[in-house]
Amino acid sequence: MIELRSGEVVLRVDPTDGGRIVSLIVRGVERILPKARARATAPPIYWGCYPMVPWPGRLAEGRIPTDDGEVRLEPNLPPAAIHGLGFDKPWDVVERTATAVTMACDMRGLGWPFGGRARQTLRIGSSSLDLELEVGEYKRPGPAGLGWHPWFARPRIGDLAVRLDASEVLVVDADLVPTGAVRAVTKHEDLRSGPALGDRRLDHVYVRAKSPALVGWPDLDLAIEFGDSLNTVVVHTPSEGVCVEPQTMWPNAPLLAARGITGSGLRMLEPGESLRASERWTWRAA
Repeated sequence: MIELRSGEVVLRVDPTDGGRIVSLIVRGVERILPKARARATAPPIYWGCYPMVPWPGRLAEGRIPTDDGEVRLEPNLPPAAIHGLGFDKPWDVVERTATAVTMACDMRGLGWPFGGRARQTLRIGSSSLDLELEVGEYKRPGPAGLGWHPWFARPRIGDLAVRLDASEVLVVDADLVPTGAVRAVTKHEDLRSGPALGDRRLDHVYVRAKSPALVGWPDLDLAIEFGDSLNTVVVHTPSEGVCVEPQTMWPNAPLLAARGITGSGLRMLEPGESLRASERWTWRAA
């Protein structure tokens, strides 16, 4: 376990467990859902904050069309392959200081044939956390997408609020896989006013979202600042925690692009190319 500190802010990272953030303590309160309070099911995607690489979200039946024929990955959350290849593997620590850590991980498993290596850096400050992620070194042309999957802890007293400036979501099928269609948000799904979540249960892909997103506890407001390339944002609000996930491409983007659907953010990497993304969390007392 790696512990980074800046003043009273403490960030704990476990390189051996998906290179994920396992704890973020701000103003003496845990802001990240710990493993002990998460669903104890496989795959290990229901706690902490982990990078999604080399793709975010679901790939329907693990299908990736390519110029050389269709690749079919092994579903790790049947019937889909979900959230990439980094969350269940150990990451190598490349560099570490008192306030930052850089880790790297080879992209392998589930029948992934494209190779590649991911690199991430986490840097803590007294009122901010910078997250940087990159993937490259493919051995053949293949799809690439990046994102982060934070599980924010719900407060023991009071409620969480989420604000996201987005007016459209993707239409999904019964397996929560996007079909390629886009529709307007309903009143229940509209987060532009920053509503308290209450019993609102969402698992939605918001598109063309504008930075920042805001997660609000009774005592703290946390802003997630992201660039234009991360304007697809999944918001998931089960009872145990809340996820706000900026990412560079839609879930199921390779299959949608093969059907002629544009605007998914899919990037096809050639050997020698790389894809980078970054976001910043900042917080202040509510």
